[in-house]
Amino acid sequence: MPRQISFEVDGRAVIVGDDGASLLEALRDRLGRRAPKDGCSPQGQCGCCTVLIDGAPRVACVTPVARVAGRRVTTADGLADDERRCWSDAFVATGASQCGFCTPGIVVRLSALAARGTRADDVPAVERALAAHLCRCTGWRTIVEAWNRAHGDGQPGPLERPEEATSGNVGTSRHRGAGRDQEAAAVRAALEGGVAQAVGAEVALGGGGFADDLAPLDALVAVPHATRPGEWALGETLAEARAEAGKVQGRRSTTDLRHPLEVPEGDWDLRLRTTWVEPAYLETDASWCVPGGEPASPLANGGAFGGKTTSLAPPVARRLADEHGRPVRVLLSREDTVRLGPKRPPVAAGVRVDSSGALSGVLRVVRTPGVAAAVASVAPQLEVVEVDVAGPPTSSDLRGAGWVEALVLAAAARARLPVSVTTPAGASAAADVGDDGVAVRVECGRVLDAVVLRSYCIGAAHMALGWVRREGIAVDEAGEVQDLTIRSFGILRAAETPPVDVEVVPSDGPPVNGSDAVFAAVAAAEWLRQGCAQDWPVERASRRRP
Repeated sequence: MPRQISFEVDGRAVIVGDDGASLLEALRDRLGRRAPKDGCSPQGQCGCCTVLIDGAPRVACVTPVARVAGRRVTTADGLADDERRCWSDAFVATGASQCGFCTPGIVVRLSALAARGTRADDVPAVERALAAHLCRCTGWRTIVEAWNRAHGDGQPGPLERPEEATSGNVGTSRHRGAGRDQEAAAVRAALEGGVAQAVGAEVALGGGGFADDLAPLDALVAVPHATRPGEWALGETLAEARAEAGKVQGRRSTTDLRHPLEVPEGDWDLRLRTTWVEPAYLETDASWCVPGGEPASPLANGGAFGGKTTSLAPPVARRLADEHGRPVRVLLSREDTVRLGPKRPPVAAGVRVDSSGALSGVLRVVRTPGVAAAVASVAPQLEVVEVDVAGPPTSSDLRGAGWVEALVLAAAARARLPVSVTTPAGASAAADVGDDGVAVRVECGRVLDAVVLRSYCIGAAHMALGWVRREGIAVDEAGEVQDLTIRSFGILRAAETPPVDVEVVPSDGPPVNGSDAVFAAVAAAEWLRQGCAQDWPVERASRRRP
């Protein structure tokens, strides 16, 4: 019989058994407190599980529950009602939350920062605090704006007038968030994210309805077996299931990045090689199912930019629930997601431009269903050669896989700034990257909601900058992924992300995805700024010890 641990959670006294679980597992799986999220446990690197312990922010996944005996734990749900309202309103008004998975932990961190008396205009302090977190969606700048709005002078921010929420004037102006059409905002979010998505105050505080948040507390837990591929280990708790699976703690490799393909031989004007890139969505794959039921979707409030389109979690949850005659939760750890999840297919290309501006060349790509057709949709003149390479799975469902690389090559070959691109969906974007930040202009039909569109465009710019500069994971010669920690992916942190100025050009055309166009345009503009170095990421230093 484990000893009992007494502490306070969100103002209520609780008792849990000390069976070696982390505070995060105790909160989520014993007590049903689902505001703290599990994005990497027990790596302690994503910040999604941040809570306050006696008023100080801590990551719950690496805090043993025994350590909080007699102490006061506060989750995002336990903040005072007026403070919760203030933060959620600020995050919604600035577009600082998209799927809402990482933001409850960020809100808790910012709450502690405000309680310490940090000035509203102390942006470096906010960026330092955000270094404990990762967010794939928002590109950080809107989160800093939310801090300013919630903790500042109460003035509107980032659009001047409420009516501008559905107009195209989003630049660097400010907005109160009043008068917005939430249904229109959700339509725009679905276009940008690729799946149905809720927009509202509850989302910023973690109430987007993620699959594992809705799972029954008495469900069996299933996780991938560490040494028997295709098999699943089950337990009454996550800790029990992981022990049965033989889970190995992820590590960051000292292995250098490899470029698995060589650029085709030829007299080319431009050459480009990319490496394995992790989608790095914060919510790892999860599902649950009751016997005879339909499994919960891992796309509950965010499409992971295509990364979860063919997730293995739902069918496994259904099968195991039927086999065991009781509800089953299927959970992938961060390490599982990196090993098993799809990657952006690496490419190696050589292109030339003739006197008329026409592009030709050869693009080699790791064999991936659908990728050749994706390239042909924007650059039919490129010869696509698919190559079999040992490595992790790849997918053409990932954001613009194949056609974005082709657009980047075509735009960079023209060598004109600002870079202009047009996507297969018909959206257009122009981008310039300078020492003082990123300037983006986008046209994608009816705006619907400028706050949501601006947020996705800033996030796309952040993703593009990281892709060109820093992102990549080490894969050995046998094709095994070596980088298993979330901090090893190369995602740009808040302090490394420049300001992004977004100008939306409204039109009467049908609304289409606009942020993918921004992703391509910013990647091309950044590559030009970096001198069109052949190998991406261009700023990644060698990890080998001298």
